[in-house]
Formats: sequence, C-alpha cells, structure tokens
Amino acid sequence: MPSNATAPASQTLSRGIRILEILADSRAPRTIDEVARRLGVHRSVAYRLVRTLEDHGLIAREADGRVDLGARMAALAAGVAHDLQAEALPQLTSAANELGMTCFLSLMDRDECITLTSVEPRHGVASVAQRPGTRHPVTVGAPGKAILSLLPESSWPSDIAEAHRTEVRVVNERGYATSHDEVIAGLRSIAVPLRLPKGERAAVAVVYLSDPLPEAEIAARLTRVASAITSAIGG
Repeated sequence: MPSNATAPASQTLSRGIRILEILADSRAPRTIDEVARRLGVHRSVAYRLVRTLEDHGLIAREADGRVDLGARMAALAAGVAHDLQAEALPQLTSAANELGMTCFLSLMDRDECITLTSVEPRHGVASVAQRPGTRHPVTVGAPGKAILSLLPESSWPSDIAEAHRTEVRVVNERGYATSHDEVIAGLRSIAVPLRLPKGERAAVAVVYLSDPLPEAEIAARLTRVASAITSAIGG
C-alpha cells in the first residue's frame, strides 16, 4: 500500500526532471505541445508540470507561450561542483577567446556526457552555444570519446560500434578526440580527457562550425587547459 501511494509522486518528479532535461538539450524554447510529445503525455499534464516548475523559477515562459529554463536553474547549476567550476572558468575563458570557439567542461553522468560549464568567445564571429546541462550519450561526440578513453574497455557500453571503439583507442595514442556531425549536424568538436582528483571522468572540449586551426593545435591548447584545471584543484 505505501509503495502505491508514493508511485504518483515519484512519476510526477521524474516527469518534472525530464522536462528540465528536454529544455536543457534544446537549442531554442519549446511549446507545451512539444514538451508533451517528448514526455509522451497529454498536453494538460505537461502544462501542470510546467506551471509548477515555473512557480519555482526553474522554467520561464516566453511572450509567445514557449518555455525555456529559468534563472533559478543557473543558481542551482552554480552550486554543482562549485570549486571545479570556479577553477575551470578562467581557463575555459582564456582558451575560448584565444581559439575563437566555445570551450566547455563535460562530465560523465552514468551513460551520458553533461556540460558542466561553458564559455563562448568574446569576439567570435559565428560561435556555437553549448548550454550548461546539455547532455548526450557518451557513445557519440568528441567529449564522449575522450571520457571513454579514461575507462577500461570492459567498462564501455556494450552497444558501442566497433568503429567507435577504434576511435576511442586512437584517443589514447594521440591524446585527443574529434567528432563531426555526431551530436548536431554541421558541428565539429575536439576534446581532451580530464581525470579529476576525486576520480570523476571529464573532458575539456571546443565546439565550432569550421576548422581555421589544425586539430592538433587546438588539442594542444585544450591539454594545457586540462593540466591547469587539474593543478588548480589539487590533482
């Protein structure tokens, strides 16, 4: 009986969290109908969930009715791995401005990569936004390959393709990972692995539209960022 009583609340909480994930992964605000479709629920259910999240400042409503993450989410995100973010931010900012690319720190979260913090270049002509909280499977993208290179092959997801396995092995040989059109069509990424003092697997990466610099040169700059972060937090 108690388990049945708690089930609806747990489902509601799960759906609310899923809405935040959907909006974090989106490149633009979403309509209630779009959120409902992604959740697989009726519009009225999605609307009630959105209203509750909106009341807590976790979701903000645009003038046209579409919804996006609210300002309160930024405050909550700032409290996650605060010391790591504080030490990483100056390094990411320096690299972003030097390379003219969005630079970000990605952490492994179960079987996904999640962006912890990111910086867009000050004078970027066509920089790409990489919002904190954005996530994608660890089996795609340069950050995922970089993170997997820190793990023994026996710990890699069982469904990873052989071609992808080969690319991860290459990361161990040359020190960086690359991707093109894997997470979002038209975008390139380069990432270097970062093993943090507490054992967390992470990656420092850039995402960009074109490649004005040689990949190895970009990777060398990211390696210096990773080294500086590790030293700053006592690794």
